[in-house]
Amino acid sequence: MADMGLFQEAVTAWAAGGSGDSARELAAQLSVRTVVLLEGPSDAAAVNALAASRGRNLPAEGVCVLPMGGAMSVARFAALLGPPGLGLRLTGLCDEAERPYYIRGLERAGAAGQRFFVCAADLEEELIRALGVTRVEALIEAEGDLRALQTFQRQPAQQGRTAPQQLRRFLGTKKGRKIQYGRVLVEALDPGRVPAPLDGLLAGL
Repeated sequence: MADMGLFQEAVTAWAAGGSGDSARELAAQLSVRTVVLLEGPSDAAAVNALAASRGRNLPAEGVCVLPMGGAMSVARFAALLGPPGLGLRLTGLCDEAERPYYIRGLERAGAAGQRFFVCAADLEEELIRALGVTRVEALIEAEGDLRALQTFQRQPAQQGRTAPQQLRRFLGTKKGRKIQYGRVLVEALDPGRVPAPLDGLLAGL
């Protein structure tokens, strides 16, 4: 039986220049109605973790959470999935610096009215602010990364940076770490402390 992962793979292959036949067939089989366009897999991990914490099964609801491999790809994906392509509803989450790519990409795809949500700096910064430095450090210790964090904080390049800035940089220093902590930090949030962009995105699905 087809699953949403196959649809994600088909769309990614289509965006890379392949045929869109498989994506079209899977969209129909899975009753896909909405695609969440995200910059990368760490954002997807956070969105999926929040959905799970609220008892939601996004694939069963016809929602595809799709990491694009960078915000500059949004125009291409929006053209394939939005009004010119599959005609699906589009939404997404991006960093403040990447907002122009989303605006232009959705406009070009004839989807300018589709709502997307913007993080103040990026999602990691939003999550660190929501949890607080002490809580994030405790989570890092629980994940076995405290020594790596302390070593990182002693580096000359980190002197003069605030603790939240250091934590944000640390999460991006090792492949896969941002994905890991996208899930870990979201799972640790109190229900009333979910960052507004992430909360608004999920509420709108």
